[in-house]
Amino acid sequence: MSVLLIFLFALCVAALLRKVGSREAGLPPGPPTVPVLGNVHIFPTEFAYFKFTEWARKYGGIFSLKVGPSTVVVLTDVAAVKELLDKRSATTGDRPPIHLADCMTGGLQMALARSTPTYKILRKTSGAILTAQATAQHLPIQQAEATQLLYDILRTPQSFYTDISRYSFSVIRSVLYGKRAPRYDTPEISGFFNVLHEFNAILSPGAAPPVDAIPILKFVPERWAKWKRECKRIRNLQRTLYFGMMEETRDRMRRGEGNGCYMEEVVGRAKELGMDDEMASYFGSALQETGSETTSSYLQSLILALVAYPEAQKKAHEEIDRVVGEDRLPTLDDLGHMPYIRAMISETHRFRPVAPLGVPHSTLASEEYQGYLIPKGATIFVNVWGIFHDPALFDDPENFVPERYMLTENGTKPGIDGSDLKATFPFGFGRRICPGMHLAFNSININAMNLLWAFDFKPDIDADGKPITVDTAAYVKGITTAPLPFKCRITPRSTAKAKIIEREFLDAADTFAKFEIGLNEGDKEYAAKSRAYAG
Repeated sequence: MSVLLIFLFALCVAALLRKVGSREAGLPPGPPTVPVLGNVHIFPTEFAYFKFTEWARKYGGIFSLKVGPSTVVVLTDVAAVKELLDKRSATTGDRPPIHLADCMTGGLQMALARSTPTYKILRKTSGAILTAQATAQHLPIQQAEATQLLYDILRTPQSFYTDISRYSFSVIRSVLYGKRAPRYDTPEISGFFNVLHEFNAILSPGAAPPVDAIPILKFVPERWAKWKRECKRIRNLQRTLYFGMMEETRDRMRRGEGNGCYMEEVVGRAKELGMDDEMASYFGSALQETGSETTSSYLQSLILALVAYPEAQKKAHEEIDRVVGEDRLPTLDDLGHMPYIRAMISETHRFRPVAPLGVPHSTLASEEYQGYLIPKGATIFVNVWGIFHDPALFDDPENFVPERYMLTENGTKPGIDGSDLKATFPFGFGRRICPGMHLAFNSININAMNLLWAFDFKPDIDADGKPITVDTAAYVKGITTAPLPFKCRITPRSTAKAKIIEREFLDAADTFAKFEIGLNEGDKEYAAKSRAYAG
């Protein structure tokens, strides 16, 4: 009898395990599964958006994957994105559990946080301070930093890639914490990008064991779980960096040296907003991370496209010369008169989206769409890459063609309804749309015009004097992407424009001064030498 009971028990366990990993009835179609694992064995571990796009062409704009007992739904259909993530955001606006992120941030990283009371406080705070009106107040420092970017590239064009990273870090840090970074070599920048890259890398699919799909892995002792040791190390790096930035802001306020930055407002309204010190520090860090990396990635991709597609660059030069001329830098008001450059800005988002899969959503309740069941707790990816490179929506999607956005408002083929592909599409969906997009729009628009007005971008030359073709597919891995460092030749378009850049950089000194309190000696010396050189 005992043997029989053991045998029956084993059969029950085998039957249950056989169901684990299987695609339940009603789910969208997808690749074949295997018992227990589901699709874990074929889940892409890098550049997942390429494989997701391949599967979308085979299984449709809504397909599913099984990761053990968990369900992943991938949307490569614009109508489904609008319906499920915008219109039904009350039930699709959660984030999936990301145990590794929680280990590092305690669940306080706003972009990744679950829909908890704490998240609601963080989101309410972003809505209170990151308004379009408030963003306009910070335009002077954005413009001043953009002027330094021109000046840095003028002086050392070979360093344009890191100059862009300096710009993006400095402008966001100035706006958030009231302190700028005049050079890329400042320890604060290297520390920030090091922490950010390590954080993104460990969260990339396949970089660590699937702890959320196989929760028992949480109990593996740290000495046998390298990912646990890495999470602890990155958490310590984050806290040293971000809590230090927050404390500097408070010290400056105590001395009566405030400059109107966003985090001063958070500190001043902490009780009203329900923010404690821990929440405030992680709130600022999330905005610093997303704002710095996305802006720099976008601008680096823009330059890569200009080098690879000289005809597009030529048309942009002709337009900006006609509208702005030689005697001044462009302003945001000029952009309304430059349809081709507006099209180029949109095309860069489409051609190389900064977040090809966005940040995944999760369902708080089951949803039904077009006969498919999307269960409670499912993870939803928006395959932004697959949508923007869909030949059914876009002619010649693999090439950089700004003209498509002049032919139709949203760049789609004539006769195709592209109204759901609005300008905010690359910035997220529903209740999880990026709260800092107003700042991002200003930075992108200012710098795109400035760079086109000021410089020619051409391929580098090899030893035989032949141009070296840039690789427009060579991108870093991670949740957000950027082109791998590349070389090109950057020259000022005229001597007159070079002199205007130098003059505008000097004129920005008064704007910079408010954000240079507390600089280290190396940064002070660099800033002084730069202005002396320009003068």
